[in-house]
Amino acid sequence: MANHALDNNPPAGDRHITTHASDWLWAVFAVMLLSFLGALLWNHSRKQRTRPFHHIPVIVLWVSTLTYFALASDLGYTLTRAEFNGQGTRQIWWVRYIQWFINAPLILLALMGLTGMLVSEMLTTMFFAWTLVIMGLVGALTRSSYKWGFYAFGVFSLLYLLYRLFAHHRQYGSRSGYTGARDSAGAGANTGTGAGAGAGGGGKGISKRFYLLASWIALIWLLYPICWGLSEGGNRITPTSEMVFYGILDILSGPVFFLAYMLMFRGMDYWKLGSGGGDSGAGGGGLGSGTGAGAGVGGANTNAAGTGSGAGGYGSNAAGGAPAANFGEKGAAANGNTQAAGHV
Repeated sequence: MANHALDNNPPAGDRHITTHASDWLWAVFAVMLLSFLGALLWNHSRKQRTRPFHHIPVIVLWVSTLTYFALASDLGYTLTRAEFNGQGTRQIWWVRYIQWFINAPLILLALMGLTGMLVSEMLTTMFFAWTLVIMGLVGALTRSSYKWGFYAFGVFSLLYLLYRLFAHHRQYGSRSGYTGARDSAGAGANTGTGAGAGAGGGGKGISKRFYLLASWIALIWLLYPICWGLSEGGNRITPTSEMVFYGILDILSGPVFFLAYMLMFRGMDYWKLGSGGGDSGAGGGGLGSGTGAGAGVGGANTNAAGTGSGAGGYGSNAAGGAPAANFGEKGAAANGNTQAAGHV
């Protein structure tokens, strides 16, 4: 079947895509569309409590599908004067930056959702993803050498968001109760002897999967500035080569990444995940102990302890309250094994 996209939407500028580039982009469009349909069907075939791991992949793959339809049709671009290599005008596809502006923070959110990071920490990391994309677009549209200033700002944003992604995971741990630095501090905050233990065993498995997925994204994303420098920045490669380069990176950070993501968490009940810690103490730590507020492994989870001989009330836990049975003035916290608790 002949490709008439460039006949209907003729390319413009001195450096533009060719029919071969459009053929490649239609192939990437097909990959994105099939991946989206697969993720959508997989999402609806899962139990309701396991679907949260499929929502973000569905959104990202749909946005990528729409983007590559525009790219393959030679739409969604503007012209700017190139700085190097004979200068002239070059096609710059702003529609691609819209795709990245939506998708990059969502990919980070899919990863950060596995950790005990605070919402404010997540938003800050996502903000630098938005900054990265905006700097790339502004730099691509800048005709002078000042574009490299925006390029430097974008690279800094990329490196800093990757630092935050890995460093803050080490600080807050994984949502399943993986014991990180914050968790240990939270567990030690209880002066009694009955601090309940959360589901720490499964957290190490979640942490390993997080590092595998985050390392993959970090590796792929570090290649984007290289492609930008060779194409929109330095004008060293043709728009056709640019499309091949970016297309491969988008496939690796889209369908390939989310296939691994969904396979790794296909049987996991999202709502049973605890929290690795944090200032808000939202987590799946154990039950409180003693007559005061008991601190579980997940952080500062406050469980009301009875001071009489009756049973205590439900603890205020952001991941779902758990009943704490307290008997007597120095009652015991029920968390698998009954442990004696002192006054807090």
